[in-house]
Amino acid sequence: MKIVMVTSEAVPYAKTGGLADVVPALSRALIGRGHQVTIIMPRYGFIDTASLRELPLVPVISLGFAEYSLRLFTPIDGNDELSVMFLDHPLFSSREGLYGENGGRAYRDNHIRFALLAKGAIETSRRLNLAPELFHLHDWQAALVPAYLAEYEKTGVMAEARTIFTIHNIAYQGVFPKQDIHALALTWGSFSDRPAGYHDQINFLRSAIINSDHITTVSPTYAKEIMTEAFGEGLHTLLVDHAGSVSGILNGADYKEWDPTDDPFLDVSFDTDDLSGKALAKKRLQKEADLPVDPSIPIIGMVGRLAEQKGFVELLDEKNGALQRILEGKKVQVVLLGTGAAWIESRLLKISENHPNLRVFLTFSEKLAHVIEGGSDFFLMPSRYEPCGLNQIYSLRYGSLPIVTKTGGLADTVIPEGEGKNCSTGFVIPQCNPDQIVETVRHALDLWEHDRNAIEAMRRRAMKAHFSWEDSAATYEKLYNRIINRPRR
Repeated sequence: MKIVMVTSEAVPYAKTGGLADVVPALSRALIGRGHQVTIIMPRYGFIDTASLRELPLVPVISLGFAEYSLRLFTPIDGNDELSVMFLDHPLFSSREGLYGENGGRAYRDNHIRFALLAKGAIETSRRLNLAPELFHLHDWQAALVPAYLAEYEKTGVMAEARTIFTIHNIAYQGVFPKQDIHALALTWGSFSDRPAGYHDQINFLRSAIINSDHITTVSPTYAKEIMTEAFGEGLHTLLVDHAGSVSGILNGADYKEWDPTDDPFLDVSFDTDDLSGKALAKKRLQKEADLPVDPSIPIIGMVGRLAEQKGFVELLDEKNGALQRILEGKKVQVVLLGTGAAWIESRLLKISENHPNLRVFLTFSEKLAHVIEGGSDFFLMPSRYEPCGLNQIYSLRYGSLPIVTKTGGLADTVIPEGEGKNCSTGFVIPQCNPDQIVETVRHALDLWEHDRNAIEAMRRRAMKAHFSWEDSAATYEKLYNRIINRPRR
């Protein structure tokens, strides 16, 4: 099958010199199953053209009364069969940020920028003779591809292409004033299947739900959650209307990068047959975090974005915050790595000043992330919502028992302690509130203190849990085959 993936997320290319995100990981797994996959994304300014070669094609895109000439680049040294095409235009390459300046206010012309990505992806596919049977689109920035196909590609090879749209986080929708519609060369019907309503705003994500052949999310539970008012961010009724075309497919983990039996960031390896290396990884973590080296003290690790979504309001509330109560209640050490909201960073530093058993690293460090996963006994993720989550999957692999809220992909990957001695792989917080976070953490610490054999058995089960991209790709493949064999919506 010929598949074109359209995404706006090119950050991993800049950070690592090679694509390492969800979209390329899925794409490589699909290639391994015999499919032809091309990724199309913007070339932002931080992606150096020295590592790219320019193609002798200049697609010209019409939007409203304006025309935009694109340059096409592709990596010089592709080390696998994955084809990547970068769309180059000053609207992308002359900006410092992806969607706004330094993570601040969004660019006012984002509607034009990502309409250019969508229409540019279609025209690039045509000019390169890719003849895709399927466009797989990711998040609101790629959401207009189905609308442009429906509006402009009624005959020819593109008329045969089907579309699948993946919602990675429904909180981000691409909302703009209705008057901007003239710059997009689309009608109001592309954004609304009803005569009025939706606050008379353009909503890219809503357009994708209306026009795509199928909608997926990144976990089965999240697919159900977004059809409720609590999680649907205003789109739940529309999703319920299209429920027959919505499904959840769990993201996979890159076990080549996250594997305790062969992790270059750890001094020693370990597996379910020999956990001695896990004890040494814990000792190293305690040393690097400047904590007392004591194997009897359990370590709770945390790695990730410092945002309200991740439960930090509940953790850091000044009167009833869960983190201080955890630090004061039992013998425990907590090591946290991440960056994010300024108020969260400030509050964490303040708490750490009064709690010597808390270490906070406000930075990005791939090495330290692996050291924390390897050396922790538990891994805390009290998210308010979590479309999929990957750190809990890494934690399972490293035997750092997850303590997670019962939401989204966390609920789909962690089997809670209490559901049977022979199947549990972690601890599940029923609801994201301070009291239940504390109660669940204390229960895990009680089990550590009084029944270490149960902890070790759970650890071995957790390390055997498997959530690979190969599994995800096989599920997507079945969905692709269903979609391309039925009429376009």
